[in-house]
Amino acid sequence: MDGKEQILYILSEGDFIGAFNLLKEDEFDFSAVALENTQISTLEKSSFDKVMISNPEITLKIFEKAYERIIKAESLVQRLSSSNPDAKVIGLLIDLAADFGKPDDEGGVMLELTINREEMGSYAGIARETMSRKLQLFDEMGLIKLLGVKKILIYDLDKLKAMI
Repeated sequence: MDGKEQILYILSEGDFIGAFNLLKEDEFDFSAVALENTQISTLEKSSFDKVMISNPEITLKIFEKAYERIIKAESLVQRLSSSNPDAKVIGLLIDLAADFGKPDDEGGVMLELTINREEMGSYAGIARETMSRKLQLFDEMGLIKLLGVKKILIYDLDKLKAMI
């Protein structure tokens, strides 16, 4: 990379990081930053293997989570490979809505985020200024409503999806 930070995932309560490297006893080469108070648990490979062997339902959950991460990574690659900043921001909003959105009383999707515009830009592969401009543009177009720094109401998710 060119020295810029790239956010790969935004995790929330109950998510895990680094577990897939335990499948092959590999080192985890990425870093993570907690944006709020966080409790972290660790597990050694031998303990992980015992849990996986004795609890097939956990093994299935690990594979389900692996599938979800692959889909997210593919979405990220698609978003980052686009040269269109509108598509990058829309793709990010769609991904955030899928992961963190809550239905709104009027049929929209409410995003209450823990990340700021700079982190959103990093996740989308654009500068903070571009992220802010595009969000403001989508607000003016009536696609979203910016409700403070970390709250966004998406009026019509299908309309956003159709714009990509």
